Amino acid sequence: MGYKVFVDGQEGTTGLRIHDYLSKRTDLEILKIDSEKRKDLEERSRLLNDADIAFLCLPDFASRESVSLINNNKTRVIDASTAYRTDKNWVYGLPELNKEQRELIRNSSRVSVPGCHATGFALSLYPLVLQGIVPVDYPIVCNSLTGYSGGGKSLIDTYQNGEFSGKNSPKHYGLKLNHKHLPEMKQVTGITYPPVFTPIVGNYYNGMVTTIPLVSRLLNKKVTAKDIYHIFTEYYADERFIKVLPFDEIIPLENGFLDAEGCINTNRFELYITGNEEQILVMTRFDNLGKGASGAAIQNMNIMLGMEEDTGLNS
Repeated sequence: MGYKVFVDGQEGTTGLRIHDYLSKRTDLEILKIDSEKRKDLEERSRLLNDADIAFLCLPDFASRESVSLINNNKTRVIDASTAYRTDKNWVYGLPELNKEQRELIRNSSRVSVPGCHATGFALSLYPLVLQGIVPVDYPIVCNSLTGYSGGGKSLIDTYQNGEFSGKNSPKHYGLKLNHKHLPEMKQVTGITYPPVFTPIVGNYYNGMVTTIPLVSRLLNKKVTAKDIYHIFTEYYADERFIKVLPFDEIIPLENGFLDAEGCINTNRFELYITGNEEQILVMTRFDNLGKGASGAAIQNMNIMLGMEEDTGLNS
């Protein structure tokens, strides 16, 4: 068998999806914990220390606990919680972010998987901040629509069996402007202030769209929507999972509507740029459980193990 892989938190939404990806692989040895022992510290410690790669799909406190149980220099950790996303001792697991990120991931023993909303935000904004187009103190606004699986088992149950069952209207949340993804959104893009961020959950299982509006007159450089399109096309030209759709193609493609479920069950990440000379929309579409969570975790593992990046992933 190949490398040994253990998923700590295998019964959660992200953990189950990672197991689904791994179950189709013949090049890895999957270590499993008995359900009745999933909170047993001794058994978790044994498996964590036996693994070459450990995925942590746990609440923040439990992820920190798992890391503390590792007592060797062999086990490499990929954490899907928010516990380490702004920790300077961990590598942020977004390989497409810049030219250096992929190599940092490849050589790291501790990688933190970005949040789903933060993934769309960072890949939409970072290139524009990096190139000095968007000022670091720009008053950024971001709306992000996601399927209810992003809320884990409790929200899934609320939609499928509970009070939101059969209710189709989208629901805004995070109304105190303190969403848990905000610290990483600010840190990874290098902006001075956190965005005014409005997350929205819809009555569908998975898939998401993030939207960032920009006003040309407030930017450092006079650019149009089409200029922004060309910048993204060049920046992501070599990325196998990122597709920048031809300028304004989404309008005729879907009769002016953007279906948030268009990338589900893939690791694909689509960018749409629309607007005019004065106003610009940067929109992304991807699967909150794919490129926004479990798919991203597998992609990071492939990089860390020196494998083809798309091994076991649907693009």
